[in-house]
Amino acid sequence: MSEAPRIQLERAGAVARLTLNRPPVNVLDLAALGELNAALDSLPAPPEVRFLVFRGAGEKAFSAGVEVRDHTPDRVAGMLGAFHRVFRKLWTSDWITVAAVHGHCLGGGMELATVCDFVVATRSARFAQPEIKLACFPPVAAVLLPALVGPRRAMDLILTGRTLTAEQAREFGLVTEVVADGELGKAVENLLATLGALSPAALPLTRRAVLRGAGLDFERALDDAEKFYLDVLMKTHDAAEGIQAFIEKRAPAWKGK
Repeated sequence: MSEAPRIQLERAGAVARLTLNRPPVNVLDLAALGELNAALDSLPAPPEVRFLVFRGAGEKAFSAGVEVRDHTPDRVAGMLGAFHRVFRKLWTSDWITVAAVHGHCLGGGMELATVCDFVVATRSARFAQPEIKLACFPPVAAVLLPALVGPRRAMDLILTGRTLTAEQAREFGLVTEVVADGELGKAVENLLATLGALSPAALPLTRRAVLRGAGLDFERALDDAEKFYLDVLMKTHDAAEGIQAFIEKRAPAWKGK
């Protein structure tokens, strides 16, 4: 019996829906990242496919992020390369992207939602970048959050790892719309209907203009953050200890080096 795909891809007209399919919390391991990149590579550019919707399977989570076991020294470079390839593809594409978020949206899951053009979240959704608790940091969030929410709020979220409610995330500028639990699908379809009535030529060009107007050289900044993560942070004792302690389900013993 074959294993279920970790990423489910469905197309209906100009809309492609990508479901993170590892319930209960849809952790993205190396195999899932490979499937996600393959799915994105298979999709044609607008106008054939105009919109991408990301969502999580099950009732508990959009995604709890990248598999911690893939942060070990023999895997971390490959994991980060595969994960960041997703973001580079989304940033440079002309698709309009929507994250349909319910439940936990943590770590790499929050980064994936954050890079989307629209984030529609249920009232019970919760957002956090808890990597600091493992003596790590989220490279994509370190690049995107200062531009999205300002340096102070970015520092707050990344350095404390604290959790935001959906309403707090909306107030921060991370969420476009908060809807009642059970109304997520309808809200996303309404958004797609609104966007679908607009010019297929003008919409991606306008998106590109907005991203340029933000003044963020995302690809170069992500290259720098990735290099710093691999060459500096991942060579510290505390990063190795934080990851190993998480895997072993014990309290970490920090050494400050």
